[in-house]
Amino acid sequence: MRLARLATPEGPVAGRYEDGVVYADDGRYEVGRDGHLLPPCEPSALYCVGRNYAATLEQMEYERPEEPDFFIKPPTALVGHDRPIPYPDFTDELTYAGELAAVIDERCRDLEPEDVPEVVRGYTILNDVDALDQVGRTARKAFDGAAPLGPWLETDLDPRGIEMWTDVAGERRQEANTDLMLFGPYELIAHLSRRFTFRPGDVIAFGSPENPGLIEPGDDVEVTYEGVGTLRNAVADR
Repeated sequence: MRLARLATPEGPVAGRYEDGVVYADDGRYEVGRDGHLLPPCEPSALYCVGRNYAATLEQMEYERPEEPDFFIKPPTALVGHDRPIPYPDFTDELTYAGELAAVIDERCRDLEPEDVPEVVRGYTILNDVDALDQVGRTARKAFDGAAPLGPWLETDLDPRGIEMWTDVAGERRQEANTDLMLFGPYELIAHLSRRFTFRPGDVIAFGSPENPGLIEPGDDVEVTYEGVGTLRNAVADR
């Protein structure tokens, strides 16, 4: 089942998504006519894993980490499906990175990998937008609009062995499979749960395969994960 949140003139509504329609408790809402898709959850934090594909390590000339490497984005970085990605005035090197992400369903901590499916509400897609020339600065990955998330939440998914691809301005830029991760989804969530208490709606993104790259104003960025869907955003003018 797909779950979605929609911004309407009367406020956000949430419900089951099917064929461009959100079926909420109080009625039926058509995407586009009645509102636009919001990020499918309201997290207290977005936990993002880096350096999680061997090919990315080679490309970036990084050493293989002994344990998962991660950073945190604030909820203010979120932007929904089909909403613009801002191009901040403090960078000249804005990049994309398509990632699969899990959304937590209940408050939890100290999980074992086998416990993870019981606490995950579902899976969605994150574009880890990065101001690459701001390495070492706090705002590099945390600015407003740096975390496009959506388009919805897929509740019936095994995150292992999923094909993915990213297209920028109609050109294929990334192509991989989640089985190529150094640390698998369940292992990652269990690892982070021993450091943080997760709350309902929190997001854990599993890292990007090779070829994250530059995006320019006007580019359409489409990240697709098999079994989930396609997250699409256009880069706004500077």
